[in-house]
Amino acid sequence: PIMIIVLGHVDIAPSDIAAFCHDIEKIDPAQNTESGCISYSVAVANPARGRLHIAERWQDQPALNAHLQRPETQAFIKKWAGRIHGEVFKYDATNERPLGA
Repeated sequence: PIMIIVLGHVDIAPSDIAAFCHDIEKIDPAQNTESGCISYSVAVANPARGRLHIAERWQDQPALNAHLQRPETQAFIKKWAGRIHGEVFKYDATNERPLGA
């Protein structure tokens, strides 16, 4: 299987940051070791602007698909779809190795 990396940023109203982060925690697949999620991170990059960085690693596309199809994830997407803007992309990752290698 080919690892999938999801990477990018989203912008939301600065007043929505706390609620967005709370909702992200509720769908965090890294809490379930069987989810196929290797890592899942959302970080506030610029609170005044409402910019958040997104970084995820998935064991493969089926694991990411399963996460995106979960009812909790679908509810999150529906709630925030019209309130977030940005660029989040997925990449096929091969040849993973330590940074110093």
